[in-house]
Amino acid sequence: MSAATATFTPVAFSNSNYDNPIWRKKPNSLPNPVCKLSNYSFVTKATSSSSNPESDNGKKTKKKKKKLVIENKEKKVQEQEPVAQEQEQQLQSSSVSVIKRLDDVNPVGLGRRSRQVFDEVWRKFSGLGQISRTIRSDDESSLLIREGGPMCEFAIPGAQNTTVLVVGATSRVGRIVVRKLMLRGYTVKALVRKAEPEVVDMLPRSVELVTGDVGDPSSLKNAVQGCNKIIYCATARSSITGDLIRVDHQGVYNLTKALQDYNNKLAQQRAGKSSKSKLLIAKFKSEDSLNGWEVRQGTYFQDVVVSKYDGGMDAKFEFTESGEAIFSGYVFTRGGYVDLSRKLSLPLGYTLDRYEGLVFSVGGNGRSYVVILEAGPSADTTQSKLYFARVSTKAGFCRVRVPFSSFRPVMPDDPPLDPFLVHTLTIRFEPRRQRPIEGPTGMNQDLRSFQLIMEYIKALPAGQETDFVLVSCTGSGIEPTRREQVLRAKRAGEDSLRRSGLGYTIIRPGPLMEEPGGQRALIFDQGNRISQGISCADVADICVKALHDLTARNKSFDVCYEYVAEPGKELYELVAHLPDKANNYLTPALSVLEKNT
Repeated sequence: MSAATATFTPVAFSNSNYDNPIWRKKPNSLPNPVCKLSNYSFVTKATSSSSNPESDNGKKTKKKKKKLVIENKEKKVQEQEPVAQEQEQQLQSSSVSVIKRLDDVNPVGLGRRSRQVFDEVWRKFSGLGQISRTIRSDDESSLLIREGGPMCEFAIPGAQNTTVLVVGATSRVGRIVVRKLMLRGYTVKALVRKAEPEVVDMLPRSVELVTGDVGDPSSLKNAVQGCNKIIYCATARSSITGDLIRVDHQGVYNLTKALQDYNNKLAQQRAGKSSKSKLLIAKFKSEDSLNGWEVRQGTYFQDVVVSKYDGGMDAKFEFTESGEAIFSGYVFTRGGYVDLSRKLSLPLGYTLDRYEGLVFSVGGNGRSYVVILEAGPSADTTQSKLYFARVSTKAGFCRVRVPFSSFRPVMPDDPPLDPFLVHTLTIRFEPRRQRPIEGPTGMNQDLRSFQLIMEYIKALPAGQETDFVLVSCTGSGIEPTRREQVLRAKRAGEDSLRRSGLGYTIIRPGPLMEEPGGQRALIFDQGNRISQGISCADVADICVKALHDLTARNKSFDVCYEYVAEPGKELYELVAHLPDKANNYLTPALSVLEKNT
C-alpha cells in the first residue's frame, strides 16, 4: 500500500438491472509487528598508574601493585561473567515471550487498549490549552509536545481553524467521531442535554460541552456560536412518534436554521462580502416589493381544445394587511397554468454563475410548482432558452433549495444551463402532478387551487465543502413494528436538510456493529438496496472524511460491509483499489454517485 494514486479495476457482472454503481474500499493492510531489542554490553574500566623514573625500587613496588590490581580486576571480571550471561539469558527469554505475545495479539483488545491509552494521555494535556511550542520535562515518563497541533500523521490541513459541533456525542458513533476529530486537530464542541458526571466522563476534557436540546431552537444559538461545521449523530431513544419527530426531524431543521442564522449574522458583519453570503434576489416585506412581478395565464393546448375544456382560471399576487405577499388562485382549465414572473435585477458586479442555486422561503398549502429560468442575451430575448425544475412545498413555511444543476432545458437539444446568462425568473402552478398532502387537512382539498406565501428568494453561494453531516439509517435492523415510523422521521429530517441551503452529506449506514474499523471492505450505494451491517468506527471515519471531501458535498448514500451476493444478484459493478497511504476511499466512491438524492 505504497502507491500514491488510486487505480480502478472494473469488474463485470451478469446482472445489469442496477444503474448506480457501488464501490468497495479495500481494508487496511496491517504490517506485521516488529519488536526491536537493544543490545546490552558490559564494559570494565581499568585505571592507569603513573611511573616514577627516579627509583628502581619504586618501579618494582608499583609493578607489583599494578600486577595485583590487574589480577583483582580479572577476578572481578570472572565474577561478573556469570551475571552477564544470566542477564543475557533473561533478555533472550523476555524477547521470545514478547514475540509470542505479539503473534497471539488480539486486534480487538489492542484497539480497546490503545483508545484507553489515548484517553489517559489526552487527559494529561487537556489542561495545557492551545499547544504552541515544544515542551520538555525532566521526568522520564514525560512526552514531547511538538509545535503545530495534533501529535500524529493524521493531521488535516486547516483542521486547527475549524470548529465542529457534534450532536449526539455520547452515542455509539458520536463518541468515536469526537476522538477522531481531536486526533486530527479539530476544535470540538459537543451538544448534550445535561452536563451530568457520567456524560462528562464519556468525553475528553478538552471537548467544550454545550447544554441544549435539539427540540428547543432557543438553546441552539449558543451551541452553533463559532462553529464551522456540524456532525449530527443523534437519534431518538424511543419509538414514540413525538420523540422521533423532535429528534430526527425537527432537531435537524432547528440546527440547520441556527447555523444559517449564525452564518447570516457573520455575513452582515462582513457587509455581505463573505464567501458564505447569499445574494438577495427578492424580499417581499412591503407592497412596493411586488413591483415588477407579473401574473400571466396560459395553456399547453391549442385554442380549440381549451375552449372545449375551459373551466376557468384566475390568479393574483397581492400584499395583505397582515404583511404577507401571497400568490394565489385556481386553474380549472385542462392543460392550463398560471405564472408569476419577473426580470432579474442584480446588483452591479454580481452574476449568478458565482452561485450554485436558488433558495425560496415560502409557505402555503403543500402544492408543487415549476421554477423556470430564461437564459440568453438580455438585449435579444428571441435567442433565450428556457430551463425548468420541479419543486415541492409543504403545509406551512419551509425553505426550498433548487440547485442550478437540477434545471433541465425545455428543448432537449438546448445546451445546459449557464447561470451567467439568466435574466428572468418564473414560478408556475399547474394542476397536473399535484398530490394531496398528508394529514387531516389533505382529505378534502381541491388540487386545482393554490396559495403560496412569498418571503424571500436568494442565490446560494457556490460552496465546495460539506457544512452539515447527517447520520441517518437504511431501515435495516430496525424492528418491523417501528420501522415505518423511524424511516418517516428520518426522511423528513433529510428533506429539511436538503432544503436548508447548507452543503450537506447524508450517510445511511446499515445496522451498526461494535467492532474495530478498517478491517473489512465497504460498499457505497444509492437506492436503498443494502442490508448488511457496518462498524461504528467505519461510520465515524466516513463522517470525518466527508468534512473536507469535495465529492461528498450534497450527496446522500448508503454504506455497509461488503458481502457475497447470491449468483445472478450481484449489486456492484466496479471495484476501487486504493493502495495510497492516505486511504482516501471516499472520493472515488462518491464521484460516481448522483447529487441531491
